[in-house]
Amino acid sequence: MHRAPTEEYGFRMNQYLLKMEGISKQFPGVKALDNVSLEITPGEIHGLLGENGAGKSTLIKIMSGAYQPDSGTMELDGKRLHLANPHQAQALGIVTIYQEFNLVPSLTIAENVFIGREPGKSGFVDWGALKRETLVLTERLGIHLNPMSLVRNLSVAEQQMVEIARALSMRSRIIIMDEPTSALSDNEVQQLFKIVRDLRAQGLSIIFVTHRLEEVHEICDRITVLRDGKNVGSANVADITTADIIRMMVGRSMDELFQRTGVHEYGDTALEVRGLSRKGTARDPYATVLNGISFALRRGEILGIAGLVGAGRTELARAVFGADPFDSGEILIDGKPVRIKSPQDAIRYGIGLVPEDRKQQALFLALAVRENLSIASLGSLTRWGAFMREKAEMALMERYRDALNIRMASPEQKILNLSGGNQQKVVIARWLALQPKVLIVDEPTRGIDIAAKAEVHQLLDEMARGGIAVIMISSELPEILGMSDRIITVREGRLTGEILRADATEEKLMHLMTLSTKDAVA
Repeated sequence: MHRAPTEEYGFRMNQYLLKMEGISKQFPGVKALDNVSLEITPGEIHGLLGENGAGKSTLIKIMSGAYQPDSGTMELDGKRLHLANPHQAQALGIVTIYQEFNLVPSLTIAENVFIGREPGKSGFVDWGALKRETLVLTERLGIHLNPMSLVRNLSVAEQQMVEIARALSMRSRIIIMDEPTSALSDNEVQQLFKIVRDLRAQGLSIIFVTHRLEEVHEICDRITVLRDGKNVGSANVADITTADIIRMMVGRSMDELFQRTGVHEYGDTALEVRGLSRKGTARDPYATVLNGISFALRRGEILGIAGLVGAGRTELARAVFGADPFDSGEILIDGKPVRIKSPQDAIRYGIGLVPEDRKQQALFLALAVRENLSIASLGSLTRWGAFMREKAEMALMERYRDALNIRMASPEQKILNLSGGNQQKVVIARWLALQPKVLIVDEPTRGIDIAAKAEVHQLLDEMARGGIAVIMISSELPEILGMSDRIITVREGRLTGEILRADATEEKLMHLMTLSTKDAVA
């Protein structure tokens, strides 16, 4: 008989490798963790799940020694544990691989693996030993990389392997992986999963933090779910369904989450792209980036763009927004050709872009939420172009804080400390404040939890109903199918198909996304 997901799901053993009890942590205005407990057994893959803001990041920073708890206890191998800093955690075999890698691009793989711990004597590095010891670690992981290759020349997946090799070099017993698959292709994910299973077979424990619930049943043995800084419960993965996990994470069923429905009214054509083409990348000057792409977008419509990694989706968005140049083709706004050579030009014509990497390309992480939201509206918020009208800025902040339900301690809180979902809502609010005609959103829900996804989806729907023309790029086919009125597919920089939402299925989209260019639509 299927049981409801409660703490009684968690199996009990006499000996835990890591045991945390009653962990609480408070920041100004926010109680990040409230009496949280977690138990990790030897040789298991343990999923740590929860919405953005649920407390996962705070908990793993306490495990790794970056934060100290306000109250509660930790034990390693049954012995009381007090971690003053990450170095102490690493010395005990607790190593964290964060979503943003801590690698030095200008150094080699070997130097990154043993940085600060290079073999040698009297201040001199033994390069032969460094290379040999790195090869032992990479062979243990089943990967084939030249230890003397520069990290900046590696793919994201290869850089992640370097992070894992470094963790192993520290004689790890527990490896914490924070969103390890967020930037990987399907094949790279499977390679990572093989390595993670091999590490488990070697007796290591893995704490696996992910928002991709389909991965939980594939890779995890057990899970612990946090919500609003509290334990919801633990479960054996074999005893629980995805619907159960969603209910634990968000406090309601999957059926209650936002889905775009109903009849939608479209206006005139807001954006038209004709024959957009571009050749050349930093690595390959002869590569075809965009090849004669044409499409039109109406007011009030959400146009989905689907394609495999490297198909040219982001390149198309950046070209339309003026962030990257294009060689030929034209862009029309309201039926009139326009010259867009920079993002400033695009903004002037009413085009906005929410980029795929909000932290690198959209946010000023050291600035306050208020400053991040208002930064694109300074022209209307300043007097004589120099003096900020503070009351107008705060009114703008409060307007979108309420309208988009942006959760923060205060407008002066650094945006770095907001959850991913709330960061994304600030980026969207920045563009809404400019009242764009066209808004391009590239991977709008990447790295945010399922409840925040529903809120972002609702925002996109409301924007479209308000007459904004929306382009949505997503790697998640269910998201494309659920939110788009019409979908175009691209492969190798070329349009391969167009299909209405009512006629689209995952199978049809995948077929169009994998068409060879000779079979693509004209």
